[in-house]
Amino acid sequence: MREFQVGILALAAGLASVPARAVDAYTIDPRHSFPSFEIGHFGWSTQRGRFDKTSGRFTLDRVAKTGAVEVAIDAASVDTGVAARDEDLRGEGFFDVAKYAAMTFKSTRVRFEGDKPVAVDGELTLRGVTRPLTLTVTNFHCGPNPFVKKEVCGADAVATIKRSEFGMTKFLPAISDEVKLLINVEAIKD
Repeated sequence: MREFQVGILALAAGLASVPARAVDAYTIDPRHSFPSFEIGHFGWSTQRGRFDKTSGRFTLDRVAKTGAVEVAIDAASVDTGVAARDEDLRGEGFFDVAKYAAMTFKSTRVRFEGDKPVAVDGELTLRGVTRPLTLTVTNFHCGPNPFVKKEVCGADAVATIKRSEFGMTKFLPAISDEVKLLINVEAIKD
């Protein structure tokens, strides 16, 4: 019996010396996060717009090289710089904000190279349709922010979707089916 007790104590002491994993949680800073898009316009030019209201959270475990991302974008906050076009984009033929107020992205996996995320696999829900989407992370940096006195992480990511796959078919093919998404986000550590 004494050997058993000594073994249990040794196991407990060994487990106590194993460092606990730290999962860091961050909240998206809506003042520095403006997802945007680019779309071909009749083959003449590339038109751009952004969304002015974004919220969400993400977690990172740099030791285990895992993470999770959840983002919600207010579709009515679309801003192309042209009020009449923005109203059209809010309508039934495009974002249909009366029925679908938000676009969401929820990760299923965060892929790392070294200690930095390089891709986020997940699901994009737009106009009530959910499709798989991989965001390629082109820039990722964390560091202390002297203004908020906390760690801030920022990232840039890109992906391309086909709007028709989400039921957004107005003006096809004159206005391109392919839409490039450019996501810039900053988040403050909780």
